[in-house]
Amino acid sequence: MRIPLVIPRPTPLQRLRPPKDNIPQTAEERRRVVQCARHYVAEFNPVPPVPLDQLREHADRVRELLGLDAKYGDFIGLVLNNEMWRETLATVPFERRLLLLPKCLRVEDRCPGTFDEFGLLCKQCGLCPIQELQAEAERLGYAVLVAEGSAVVMSLIQTGKIDAIVGVSCMNVLERAFPHMEAAAIPGAAIPLLQDDCRNTTVDLEWVWDYIHLTSADQTRRLDLGVLRRNVDAWFTPASLDAILGPAEGDAERLARTWLLRGGKRWRPFLVVAACQALTDVPGAALSDDLRKIAVAVECFHKASLIHDDIEDNDPQRYGEPAMHEAHGLPVALNVGDLLIGEGYRLIGAAQIAPEQKAAMLQVAAEGQRQLCRGQGAELNWARHPRPLTSRDVLDIFRHKTAPAFEVALKLGVLFAATGRSAAGAAELPSAMGSYDTVAAVLSAYSEALGIAYQIRDDLSDWGRTGDTDDLAGLRPSLLLAVGRERSGGDDRPVLDAAWRRSLPAGVTPAHIEALCSSLHADTRCRALLETYKGQAIRSLRDLENPNLKGLLRRVIGRIFNETEIQGWCKEFAPRPAGRAPQP
Repeated sequence: MRIPLVIPRPTPLQRLRPPKDNIPQTAEERRRVVQCARHYVAEFNPVPPVPLDQLREHADRVRELLGLDAKYGDFIGLVLNNEMWRETLATVPFERRLLLLPKCLRVEDRCPGTFDEFGLLCKQCGLCPIQELQAEAERLGYAVLVAEGSAVVMSLIQTGKIDAIVGVSCMNVLERAFPHMEAAAIPGAAIPLLQDDCRNTTVDLEWVWDYIHLTSADQTRRLDLGVLRRNVDAWFTPASLDAILGPAEGDAERLARTWLLRGGKRWRPFLVVAACQALTDVPGAALSDDLRKIAVAVECFHKASLIHDDIEDNDPQRYGEPAMHEAHGLPVALNVGDLLIGEGYRLIGAAQIAPEQKAAMLQVAAEGQRQLCRGQGAELNWARHPRPLTSRDVLDIFRHKTAPAFEVALKLGVLFAATGRSAAGAAELPSAMGSYDTVAAVLSAYSEALGIAYQIRDDLSDWGRTGDTDDLAGLRPSLLLAVGRERSGGDDRPVLDAAWRRSLPAGVTPAHIEALCSSLHADTRCRALLETYKGQAIRSLRDLENPNLKGLLRRVIGRIFNETEIQGWCKEFAPRPAGRAPQP
């Protein structure tokens, strides 16, 4: 049974204040630096602790590879130092680690916390991220301090009870603390605050969560998700599809194959494979033909839904080309969509797996199809009877339309890794990871938050004249329009009501509506909701017992929402540290 949709309320800290100019402005840009640093460390293997002058030399090389301004040098050095210590940190038990948080993460003028000689005593008011980070770290076994300065940290190190540190602080403090960390040779990771003004600051929470949960028990932490995704993409060529599906027979099948080959990011087949890989004995092992069938089946379901969605929304284009019904007519498009649904079920049925696994997969796929149609039905009902929708209404449509496909993909990947059924009829999973029912409940919650975040991002990218599809000009249900209406008042409310009813007053254009919603900061609120749902997806993994699946699903969020990828560089021409040969 699904839990009723709850819209998280972004905390006051989620105001998306811009970072200082010596820190990359967006999460995607910061991830790009991390990826490049990780490749650099893997290739040249600098051994920590590295003195500050040498660290700066390494940082300059990475900065040149990325083509970044010199002002980012200190940030890159910090990231490099993290990556040098990453594998060592992973081996330190949680109970031998310290999480150090700054008091300036709190909402200073509303914080009820008090202080003692060790720092802030959090009252768990929920106004800032401190409560949640502290609670999760202590649950894992960390010691946690909310304090500034290196003296208290060094005193803890000298007791011999702390073997590693995960620290959050401003760049200035981190620079001052570096010599102490280097001298003590303490493994650690430092996450910089995005502002240095010492009050109501923000931090890249996804980055903090990543390091808090880093553990050598997660055998997938070295699994290159970029390579895995490229492997999945390679299945969508004419020759590969013929090998998986069999030769195409007739025009309908040929059109269906053409549609499968068209654009798209293949996230759903990727999730099938990623979930299965997390539960295999050797993550990164060769992918079986049967797993390919299951992954392609999920893409068949997805591409069928796009054909039908374009028909129902009367969208003329998909992936920058004519939609199926525009190119071939409505009857043909309906038939191809139906064929792809059938192909998906056929592929599941053809997989050489236990009958119990197959039955469970078919049930999951059917339930996902049902949920998707319910969400589309709600949107179609609105199209027939246009009326203002609340943000809760729009998010509920997202929950039914987008989240089920992610849930189906993840559950099919987990079920593929299952060994069969117990005598009681429950799915049996490998690696002593707990009952399937428990894992399935986590995957449902994770998929719901992930799907909503994914659709919010699409709404933001499709909004207005510069959007990918300009949902505003098409007067489609949009979260930005819902938020704008909720924030409006006076003469603005009737105008936005009219936009929802698809009947703009004379002289009012979609450009006017876009400007009005912008003045009401609807986009800022939606971006805050995007970050909140991403965080909710991370938090939903708390009850997973298997570190491989938990760690991989956490990294999937970063992969989906930060798609920039560094694929390495040629060793022959890459700049190298003086006196160090490249690794073979």
